[in-house]
Amino acid sequence: MHRLMPGVAILEHELSDLRLLVERQTGILLDCPNSALAAHVAEYLEREELDSSSALMERLRASDQDPSILPRFLDGVLNVNTGFYRHPGAMNALARHVIPQIYTRKSDDGPGTLRIWSAGCGTGEEAYSIAMAVCEAVPGNGSVANGGASKNGKDVKEKSGTSRNGGVAESSVPPSTSQIPKDWSIHIVGSDLLPSSIEMAERGLYPQSALVGLPPAMIRACFSKIGNAGSAQNGSGEASQNFSVNVSSSSSQSGPQTNSQNGLSASNGTAAHLLVKPRLRSLVTFNTMNLTKPVYIGRFDCIFCMDLLPHLSRAQRTALIERLHLYLEPGGYLFLSQTEKLQAPNLNFRPETYDGYTFHRKPMAASAAYGR
Repeated sequence: MHRLMPGVAILEHELSDLRLLVERQTGILLDCPNSALAAHVAEYLEREELDSSSALMERLRASDQDPSILPRFLDGVLNVNTGFYRHPGAMNALARHVIPQIYTRKSDDGPGTLRIWSAGCGTGEEAYSIAMAVCEAVPGNGSVANGGASKNGKDVKEKSGTSRNGGVAESSVPPSTSQIPKDWSIHIVGSDLLPSSIEMAERGLYPQSALVGLPPAMIRACFSKIGNAGSAQNGSGEASQNFSVNVSSSSSQSGPQTNSQNGLSASNGTAAHLLVKPRLRSLVTFNTMNLTKPVYIGRFDCIFCMDLLPHLSRAQRTALIERLHLYLEPGGYLFLSQTEKLQAPNLNFRPETYDGYTFHRKPMAASAAYGR
């Protein structure tokens, strides 16, 4: 038995019932210790002015009538892993291999569309990283450095020993939406279970520590600099310039950098924050979504589902992969983290590898058993 607050306690079997309810409603396996879960329940009861764990369970069971109830309860208990370019191998494969292939395949048909879904985007860093990679990769001003690009009829090869900064190639052209042809429609969707995460993603405001490891040129191209979080009104305009981003000789060193090495420093002594620039923000749409009860939002050329499968039950993992297969266009790509494996060998995916990163492609003529 765990004591929650004066006169209120939660029994071990009630915690088990709570875990089972969360799994049924979201597919998520809560892997925190009972003591941590009990503490979270106590905080929630006090905040919501509920007098017992039974009242909590009754409220959560009614989440079908109000889908926001369960995500609000889970906020703070789920382990959210996020970060800019947290999976550099995936972004490298997207920018230098996948996007050029999609562009080549679709460009013969005239103006095309590129749709990418970040399923489980957390607070938005992954979705914005995808937007940066897309801006680098889509042809327009000769910005595709590798992965199928050509110059004077000859393949452009990446030189060995390319200097990297936190996994991001220093030789990459800084992202800019001017590289996107006007006749191409780019749409990136980010979804997450937690409304609080989506709110932060939509705001697009991050502490300078979140940018550690990105090249200074990329930071300057994609973010506006402000002195503190309160200085930003919204993502619709440029922010005030309260600290400088300097490119020094140290920026060519490989490996993650400190804030000072990245050239991030607040000139007024306040904590520096960075706001995603409107031209990058305009490529991304965010939505709250329970992936076990998804709303159909169309088909996609690429789907990112990074570090999410280990948190789901086996049955929900299989069901989710089947749905993602349905949501992919023929020839589309599924990106998982390198520690995640497809559990169902009969699914019609074909593994591909680029620069050491393995991803999964839906064949152009996909099996009719999965909707095509």
